[in-house]
Amino acid sequence: MDNPARAAILRLMEHDLIIVGGGLNGPALALAAAQAGLTSCVVDALPLATRQDAEFDGRSYALARSSQRMLDRLDLWEALRDHAQPMAQIKVSDGRVGDAGVFLGLHFDSAEIEDGPMGFMVEDRYLRRVLLAALDGSDLITQRAEAMVVAQETRPEGASVTLADGERLTGRLLVGADGQKSGVATRAGIRRMGWGYGQVALVCAIAHEQPHGGVAHQLFLPAGPLAILPLTGNRSSIVWSERDGRAQAINALPDAEYLQVLRPRFGDFLGEISLAGARYTYPLSLSLARAFTAERVALVGDAAHRMHPIAGQGLNAGLRDVAALAHVITHAARRGEDFASPGVLSRYAQWRRFDTASLATSTDLFNRLFSNDNPLLRLGRDLGMAAINAAPGLRRSFIREAAGLTGDLPDLMRA
Repeated sequence: MDNPARAAILRLMEHDLIIVGGGLNGPALALAAAQAGLTSCVVDALPLATRQDAEFDGRSYALARSSQRMLDRLDLWEALRDHAQPMAQIKVSDGRVGDAGVFLGLHFDSAEIEDGPMGFMVEDRYLRRVLLAALDGSDLITQRAEAMVVAQETRPEGASVTLADGERLTGRLLVGADGQKSGVATRAGIRRMGWGYGQVALVCAIAHEQPHGGVAHQLFLPAGPLAILPLTGNRSSIVWSERDGRAQAINALPDAEYLQVLRPRFGDFLGEISLAGARYTYPLSLSLARAFTAERVALVGDAAHRMHPIAGQGLNAGLRDVAALAHVITHAARRGEDFASPGVLSRYAQWRRFDTASLATSTDLFNRLFSNDNPLLRLGRDLGMAAINAAPGLRRSFIREAAGLTGDLPDLMRA
């Protein structure tokens, strides 16, 4: 920043950040940047009314304790509190809950740590609306809804994007928060690596007779894992993995027959069940960007990585990207650095690359280990879970890991 001409160019940029993608991670980053006095423009292809829809479509998220802290620091949690279901316990079973032959492999209890619940379940409709309301309330954030980016350009002095209607936006940093098929990443020449699992996630919400007690269940079945995650009231979110062909056949069934297929896998420990929202599917894959940054470009969320939902860390990993990027650029700005320079962005890339690769490797390994019915593998994994369950110190470490409280935390995720 000791070059006066370059400093003048940077001041002429329309925005500090251009954020492409207005789902969850993009708005969260704009709000985090605004706390440091940085301006953002959030560009999204969907109409604003669609993003603000109050109807429940079945989508929910397991927010780790660290993610909840971040939302609190962004002044969002108070509006979400009444819609959030604390997860007091997590129970992991190698098979269906209630079967006499099922070994309850792991039992994680929030009471074993001092930080409160391991996490919270929050429905997409509430989280999305709270984020959008906060964007509307900030003088440092502008939005372009129903806007498609058709071109981008980055140079040492800044970045620009061109929208389908011809409008051109300029900024110091271009952020791709636009999903696994990120146009920002593609146009920046960032390639991806990964593979499909031959599995599809069937996602829905159910109502049930018995209260869930704030307990989340992860069931490992031969075709893939089944997560039963507590929502407010007598409802739970279901993330159910099946092989490709079987999943498509199940999803094509009418609601009543769909439930008939789910019931034997689910068991009867919560009584009778019924659908409480829409059903949808998405193919499961591992996908990692080969680089998280390029000249004047940074990627967050699914644009940088997508992994198996077996650990429920998809949104949490994206929010940690956001918190880490906000940490790096705001600290750089306070020191008078050009926060979008290669040296600054490399700090973000180094920070998140290792954590993301570790998480992707562990979820990939767990899925391969548990998505089968090999008796030798089953014995080995059950003995392994029993060993963890019997060691309080090790179990506590896993609880803190599930809560997102380990490792080098960004400012927004610290207590």
